[in-house]
Parts: sequence; C-alpha cells; structure tokens
Amino acid sequence: MGNGAWKMVLASRSGPALFSHRAPRMLPDSTHPILQSPFSLPRPMPRLSSDPIEIHDDFAVGFSHRLLFTRSVFESANPLLEDVLRIDAAAPRPGMVAVVDAGLADATPGLLDAIAHRFGNDTLPELRDAITVRGGEDAKNDPGVVDLVLGAVERHRIDRRSSIMVVGGGAVIDAVGYAASIAHRGVRLLRVASTVLGQLDAAIGVKNGVNRFGKKNFVGCFDVPTAVICDEAMLATLPDRHWRSGFSEAVKIACLKDPAFLDLMDRDAERIRDRDLDTARPVIRRCAELHLHHITRGGDPFERNEARPLDFGHWAAHRLESLSGFDVAHGEAVSIGIALDTLYSALDGRLADATATRIVDLLHRLGLPIHHELLHDDRLLDGLEEFREHLGGRLTVTLLEDIGRPVEVHEMDRSRVQAAADRLRVHADR
Repeated sequence: MGNGAWKMVLASRSGPALFSHRAPRMLPDSTHPILQSPFSLPRPMPRLSSDPIEIHDDFAVGFSHRLLFTRSVFESANPLLEDVLRIDAAAPRPGMVAVVDAGLADATPGLLDAIAHRFGNDTLPELRDAITVRGGEDAKNDPGVVDLVLGAVERHRIDRRSSIMVVGGGAVIDAVGYAASIAHRGVRLLRVASTVLGQLDAAIGVKNGVNRFGKKNFVGCFDVPTAVICDEAMLATLPDRHWRSGFSEAVKIACLKDPAFLDLMDRDAERIRDRDLDTARPVIRRCAELHLHHITRGGDPFERNEARPLDFGHWAAHRLESLSGFDVAHGEAVSIGIALDTLYSALDGRLADATATRIVDLLHRLGLPIHHELLHDDRLLDGLEEFREHLGGRLTVTLLEDIGRPVEVHEMDRSRVQAAADRLRVHADR
C-alpha cells in the first residue's frame, strides 16, 4: 500500500444507550370495553378516572464510533473514503456538501480542487457543493455559519441518506456538526480533523455546539458522526501557536487517566513543542484513544449525569475564553484552567505540591500559557455557575488527588481560587 493509503483505525462500539419513555396520561377506567379488547369498536368514553395511568417502555440503541488516522486522505491512491462512505450501487447515488475551514483552504492551495477531483469517482457520493467558512472560534460565534450550511442542504437537496463532510479544526467541526444534526433532524456527518486539538480531542465524540449570548456551547446537541478521519498531512499547515495549544488536552487526560502517558510527555515535551512529528504522533493517538474510550465505555456519552470528568480545568477555561472575547484560544485557555485547578488541588490539601509543580512545569515546557491576567478578574468566578448550569444539578468540578486519581467536588473556595491564580502569576514570571 502506498504512503498515501496507510491508515490506523480505532473503532469503538459502545454498549447500547438505554432510554426510558414515559407517557403519563389521564386514561379511562380500565374496565371500559375499548381497553379490554383491541378489536372493540369505539364507544362513548366514560368520565376520566382521577388516578393517572402510566405507559412506560425502555429501549436501547447501539452506536459505533469510528476514528481513523491516515495521511493525505484526498489523494486518489488512498482508499479510505470508499471504506467510510460505502454506497449502495443499486440505490440512487447520495449527495454530499463539503464544508472547509477557510484557514485550512488558504494554507493548502488546491485543496478544494483536490476534494472535487476525489469525489468525481462514482464510487463516492456526488459532491454537489464545496464551501468555505471562517475558522477558529469565529465559526461558533457567527450564526451565519449554521445558516450557510443549512442553506446548502436545502439548495442541493441533501437528504438523510446523503452527507455533509466538514474539513477543519475543532470549532468548525462543532458548528458544522450542529447544522448537520438539525437539518432534517440529522444528516450524516463525516468529520475530517486538520488540527492537533481536533485530532486528539475536539473532533472525537458526539457533541456539537455553537456559542450564544457570550457563552461557550450554549446551543448544541449530541449526534454520532459517520466517522472521524485525522489527516496527519494537514498538521503541517498549523501555525506554531495552534500546534502547541492542542496538547493541553493531552496533559488533561493524562492527569485524569494515565500516569505513564504523562511520563511520556514529560520526557519528550521539548520535542513535542518543536513539532517533531515522530514524537508527537503517539501522543496524539494515545490521547484520541483515551477520549474515545471514555465516551464509548464511560457510561454517559450524552452527559445525562452531573459530572463531566473530562472537563478538568474547563470551568475556568470556558469563562476565560468568553472574558477575553475569544482572543485566548481554546487550547490555551484549557492549559491555564488545568494549571489553576492543579494548584487549587494542592492548596486544598488533595494533591502533593511536587506533583502540582510537575504538571504546571510540563504545560510550560510544551510552550503553553499557564497564566492570564483575567484570572484575577472578579467575573472569572461566574464561570462556576455557568459550568453548573450547563449540566444542571449540583456544581461538580473535577480536581486531582494524584496523577490518575481524579476527585469530584461540589464547591470551590473563592479565596483559594484567587490564591492559586496568584501563584500562577509568580510561576509564569520566572
């Protein structure tokens, strides 16, 4: 198989998602003939009983989440698209709209032509349009992006057997995925992730969302993509800032789940920071695998519970993004949020000081920020209530007792948060 055709596949099939459907209604007395026999003819209904009767059933739905790593996915020698987008030769050829991150298109001359050429093959869906949208958090802040995608679905008659393919970073994937999920109550979605953050975290899973009212992911939904393809060649288009920022999510999940993974990054931090792909590749893939398995095996893929254990450091990160007008990139905000909650864990007597210092130092060695002056803004702590409100129930924040030993708490001491921020300011100034 040629260099353009190799692939690595992580396919995870979650256990059935169990749902409960309850239909409490005021129904006629069960002695009525209509309820005694399904073949009875309609008769005048008696007066309703004062006691409610519940009709109840449980049902399960199985899902499969495909995560594939490859290089140069749009080269004709790479057969991955045929594998992912198998079409029935006996049925009408399905359609597709491609939505591409404008930043990626600008950094990759000829990308749109390559997509058009690749889908000229009748073994793939018919490409009916290829459009570009603004990348980064602008994609999630601008309602016009969702409307643009919905307009393309309507204009090109994309039905539920057709697809939208989104190519770009995590924010574009979030926004386009949301549009796909609400068109016809769900058009098939293929995600092609082009950034470090997208490939190891943001493109994985079942969440789609956009920002509204200055709040992160205020509008969104859950929907399972057809597949997620991570194209290694596209990483070369990233500015250094966006290359580095993605690795904050790798530090996060290592802290939560895998001490050996943190050891690996600790050993190779400078090579990862300096874009040694051979060093970074196993980090990206291990992080992606851990995220995928948490979603498919963790028991709460649609976040019905109070806790979001993968959101370690995120209550502050999301608030920092919005307070900065989204000038702070998501991965950078996550790094700062991890540093804040790590030091808080130490100040709270849960985490050893040496372990906390090790985590903060690792973030710094990866070229990630660990402090921002907005940490000292009184409005930062409003992020705790926004974080609680997003899931409902009690406030639940994940802290650390050790690497691989997260703990959930239901309150945060404001003075201790400020003390942690003050320590980060000193640490960053060294």
